[in-house]
Amino acid sequence: MRDAAPQTIYLKDYTPFGYLIDGVQLTFKLHPTQTRVLSRIQFRPNPEATDKTFFLHGEQLKLISAKIDGADITPSVTDAGLTATVPDAPFVFEAEVEISPSTNFALEGLYMSNGMYCTQCEAEGFRKITYYPDRPDVMATFDVRVEGDEKVLLSNGNPGVSGPGFADWSDPWKKPAYLFALVAGDLINHPDRFTTKSGKDVELNIYVRPGDEGKCAFGMQALKKSMRWDEYVYGREYDLDIFNIVAVDDFNMGAMENKGLNVFNSSAVLASPETSTDANFERIEAIIAHEYFHNWTGNRITCRDWFQLCLKEGLTVYRDQQFTADMRSAPVARIDNVLALRARQFPEDQGPLSHPVRPEQFQEINNFYTSTVYEKGAEVIGMLKTLVGDAEYYKALDLYFDRHDGDAATIEDWITVFQDSTGRDLTQFKLWYSQSGTPKLSIREEWDASSGTFTLHFTQSTATTPGQTTKDAKLIPIAVGLLAADGRETHATRILEMTKADQSFAFTGLSARPVPSILRGFSAPVMLDQNIDNARRAFLLAHDTDAFNRWEAGRDLARDTLLSMIRNDAAPNPDYLSGLHAVLSDSDLDPAYRALMVGQPSETELAGVLADAGETPDPAKIHAASEALRDAKAKALADILPQLYAENQVTGAYEPDATGAGKRALGNAALSMLTRLDAGEAAEKQYSTADNMTLQLAALAKLLDAGKGDAALSAFYAQWKEDRLVIDKWFALQIMHAKPQDVAAVTAKLTQHTDFDMKNPNRFRSVIGPLAAHHAGFHHESGDAYSLLADWLIKLDPLNPQTTARMCAACQTWKRYDSARQAKIKIQLERILATPDLSRDTTEMITRILG
Repeated sequence: MRDAAPQTIYLKDYTPFGYLIDGVQLTFKLHPTQTRVLSRIQFRPNPEATDKTFFLHGEQLKLISAKIDGADITPSVTDAGLTATVPDAPFVFEAEVEISPSTNFALEGLYMSNGMYCTQCEAEGFRKITYYPDRPDVMATFDVRVEGDEKVLLSNGNPGVSGPGFADWSDPWKKPAYLFALVAGDLINHPDRFTTKSGKDVELNIYVRPGDEGKCAFGMQALKKSMRWDEYVYGREYDLDIFNIVAVDDFNMGAMENKGLNVFNSSAVLASPETSTDANFERIEAIIAHEYFHNWTGNRITCRDWFQLCLKEGLTVYRDQQFTADMRSAPVARIDNVLALRARQFPEDQGPLSHPVRPEQFQEINNFYTSTVYEKGAEVIGMLKTLVGDAEYYKALDLYFDRHDGDAATIEDWITVFQDSTGRDLTQFKLWYSQSGTPKLSIREEWDASSGTFTLHFTQSTATTPGQTTKDAKLIPIAVGLLAADGRETHATRILEMTKADQSFAFTGLSARPVPSILRGFSAPVMLDQNIDNARRAFLLAHDTDAFNRWEAGRDLARDTLLSMIRNDAAPNPDYLSGLHAVLSDSDLDPAYRALMVGQPSETELAGVLADAGETPDPAKIHAASEALRDAKAKALADILPQLYAENQVTGAYEPDATGAGKRALGNAALSMLTRLDAGEAAEKQYSTADNMTLQLAALAKLLDAGKGDAALSAFYAQWKEDRLVIDKWFALQIMHAKPQDVAAVTAKLTQHTDFDMKNPNRFRSVIGPLAAHHAGFHHESGDAYSLLADWLIKLDPLNPQTTARMCAACQTWKRYDSARQAKIKIQLERILATPDLSRDTTEMITRILG
């Protein structure tokens, strides 16, 4: 029998809960299979609620007893929760329940990871701990006692009394249940302290398993940087006496912002030069910042309901992006953000999983922790800041914090704050929250030499998306600069505010026709339809003063080169190759920026471009063209590659800073091209001499590409088999660098490895994730990868529906391919959907993907 049929929940049906909570007292008596949870909750009627039904969520709970004002009651209990008759006055509800953390493989609620108790309550995990109104608009203070034999017993807030076998915690700030956290285990802490801007002393700890204590220093420094940055940029100080982070191996997400007790996936906090790459260090820095910034944008101000998820996530992603830009290279950070947006969110926006930044409906909220909510939500914040200006943005944020501290807020509250603060009418801008799809911006240029007027004519359009056939014109900020024929900037960046479906903007007083640089800094998440030739792109690549658009010009050249190669079997464009040569030879440019210039559009992106043009993408042909262009780049740059590689070797002790990371990125990019010329000779030398994971892993990847990786793979495993995070890399690398025809077989073989554990999300994602991400391999004409993915999703779903459902997104673009591939994918999707007892999470995802 299938899991309970998904029930659609609508934004328009929101009503407040019938009761307010004045305080929550919880006692946990920990046991692997028989944990007892005692709750004492002080309720009172909510004067703003019309529905006074007393219903408390509860799932997979064994009710031992329930009381109201000390008297035993016999409530009505279902698989979804508990209903009881209560007084029309303040009252105390008490319950005792029993749960089994050690058999909770879904990793929601209270569960165990390698002998450690930990929790994950967002979005709806608290209902698996005890009976409670598990919704974000119900906020209360929590006092918690944790009883157990473990060395460390943690919960939210400030520590209270503790002794042998128990610890008390008190959180003075009201919070919803999704921010509750508990951790208990024989852990080791990495301690530090932080003094806030106003002089308050804060105790800091990162708790880890024994053996991991040497991998905490970078995470601690990232936390302290984040705390200081939030004080000086947003004026937000930390508000408790202690801040704890715990590293957990089994975790469905990257990390969780529970008040005062952040729980982190081990991969998002543990780092050392020997075991972590530069990308790992940067990711850890960003995630630690993100979760810390949630203390104000998510915790102190939370969301009224889960439809408002972007209110906390979009804003906090934008804040962590600002932080990364300040800590590292701002242009490189912006390019990285856009690459991620185009790789994940654009396909989501253009397929069956498309939804607005604020959805109007959902069946399973876990399925809406998406790139649209996070990354596109952040782009919406960035556009708002662009429109009102920096000073007005921070002024509005101060008002937001002052007005809504302690609230469960909505997008309407957010927009109203900006309208009240700036005096602007943002009604049209709000469409970015309610309207799904990626707008396409078409551009036509007009030059009137007699009057010296240059006019840009814009047309915006958004394709139909599920549930939305009509699209209104959005307010789009378009950053534009003008360049002279010699490359000088004649007009500095100007923000054009497009408010109509068709709109024109004129630049007057010009002595010669300029070259426009449009959508500088990627000022809006749109697709540009710009009818310009490759000579123009080459000019912008050489001269554009906007770092993003200069990179974009090179990217466009690479894309058009690849499309010509795919469509017409054309030779690589010499303008692109010569432009790339010039950029890589320019030592005045940031090495990290030059490394990004070497990149080319992904095969998935190319498939999307072809599909958008009404063509049927051929994954094999796309892959062949992509490889041919890489070969052509290596040959065209052969004269400078040895020097480029040599100049970007970092001497001295490894530092995970932007400077060193940038040089290593460019050096490894040069190595990638050198490998195509020297059959892996330089890669062999780098592998044998590497003193950090960034160099070692890059060299191993290149050896695999050169067909010389077998011995190095074995040596790498022998060296790192005791480090689970490094072995995750080992698994993933073999699939990422397999030939398309071998991807399914390599993946299947790795699932039989003794170190493969489907119950661990990191390990599962390290194998099945690369299978789905290898475009040519996943879409190989045999269809073997489709059936292999389905096999493993069917196996995982009974254990971990959340991870299973998220992996289903690999099939969201299935209708863009040829009929034979579509038929093969559809068979597997329908096979998953027909699985007995399929979870609500996966049922909803497959149903939406099938359309």
